[in-house]
Amino acid sequence: MFGFGILSGLTFLPLVGAALILFVKDGEGSKNTVRWIALWTTLVTLALSFYAWSQFIPGVADFQFVEQRSWFGSGLTYKMGVDGISFPFVVLTAFLTPFCIVASWKSIEVRVREYFIAFLVLETLMIGVFCALDLVLFYLFFEGVLIPMFIIIGVWGGKRRIYASFKFFLYTLVGSLLMLVAIMAMYAQTHTTDITTLLTTHFDPALQKWLWLAFFASFAVKMPMWPVHTWLPDAHVEAPTAGSVILAGILLKMGGYGFIRFSLPMFPDASHYFAPLVFALSVIAIIYTSLVALVQEDIKKLIAYSSVAHMGFVTMGLFAMNQQAVEGAVFQMVSHGLVSGALFLCVGVVYDRLHTREIAAYGGIVEKMPVYAVIFMVFTMANIGLPGTSGFVGEFLTLIGAFKANTWVALFATTGVILSSAYALYLYRRVLFGKLVKPSLQGLTDLSAREFAVLAPLVLLTIWYGVQPNQIIHACSGAVAQLIKNYDAALAVTRTAALSLY
Repeated sequence: MFGFGILSGLTFLPLVGAALILFVKDGEGSKNTVRWIALWTTLVTLALSFYAWSQFIPGVADFQFVEQRSWFGSGLTYKMGVDGISFPFVVLTAFLTPFCIVASWKSIEVRVREYFIAFLVLETLMIGVFCALDLVLFYLFFEGVLIPMFIIIGVWGGKRRIYASFKFFLYTLVGSLLMLVAIMAMYAQTHTTDITTLLTTHFDPALQKWLWLAFFASFAVKMPMWPVHTWLPDAHVEAPTAGSVILAGILLKMGGYGFIRFSLPMFPDASHYFAPLVFALSVIAIIYTSLVALVQEDIKKLIAYSSVAHMGFVTMGLFAMNQQAVEGAVFQMVSHGLVSGALFLCVGVVYDRLHTREIAAYGGIVEKMPVYAVIFMVFTMANIGLPGTSGFVGEFLTLIGAFKANTWVALFATTGVILSSAYALYLYRRVLFGKLVKPSLQGLTDLSAREFAVLAPLVLLTIWYGVQPNQIIHACSGAVAQLIKNYDAALAVTRTAALSLY
């Protein structure tokens, strides 16, 4: 399946909607017109992603839907393609964006046109990250994401939005500049930025370490890994609800995707060398940020720290480098995108009513919002990793894979499952249960039809993928198997070369 251009359509269709919004004249009803254009654009993009998914051949290692055109010359090409690792994230991005549009329907009343344009541009850039098969093209999409998200946080965020937006921008920019230097070094040696070609290129082991560190600086911040995670809680707290959904659901996954697409296959010797470092940082992230989450008084900040802990399972699984661990890491990223996005939507529901995220401001609201309580419970259980929810599958597979690679790493990481139960259930009890005595809570109403329509599909998917995870696992199995095979072969070549010196 080559040259159909479906990936370009998926990537740039949101820009068409953004252009249409520019032509909407100011006046009565213009805000609703803008909202409907944004919603229909994202729905059409979602429908196109479902069509592409129906044509995708699961379990195949090769890239599919490949498009390639000359670009700047000198080895730089416009090249797009997806495999079983990247395509689930394309569909996840297309799936979450319409929910963000609907969730912003009433909460955004200022600069509505600019807000939805920023979201549509953001969708284009996010999809482009997972489709790009050229390093320069990938870098443009990867860095371009910063601009609309910076604007969304900085313009429509909370009281400390300027601080949070600049912190987010500077953290991620500095790390990515090192990646740009590494890309130039790779081009100087290979005279190409074609990712498929670079995947079969063997770099000198000494050079690999420097290239790995440069890419690591970018991807570790994006994940984010401990200790470069401090921008995330501030960004989540100050971002509007939809911004938090995209941050947790998609942007964090770009770091994990970068490790799978670049660090592990292109720099296998360096990845093997630095694996103990990644294991240590992953375990610290799982335990430390879970403990920090326990003492949070802001709902969003608690969920943000839980995201850092869950991403620790991802990095641990990736660098365990066996079939179960890597498949579990991919599944965990997709599941976390659904569950954490849903949790932030749930926070947005009560925030729109009371305009506070302080845990102490709530208590006993199950009496006023029983449907909301049930839905919030489903996502809380998935966040804990309860069997029967999607959160269990990813954590279980990564722990099994990590156990095969390093027993102590798996042992310490398992404590994170216990800690996640502590902070998640503690939050749920304080917000939903107890006596309804606060006067400000007496007028609460349960989910509206719009809010239920946003959350219900996420509930169904969370349970469905908890019971039937094979759709995602089978889709990525071929690409993961090829990744591990090439990784092991590259390490074997290096060992043989080292032995021949003695």
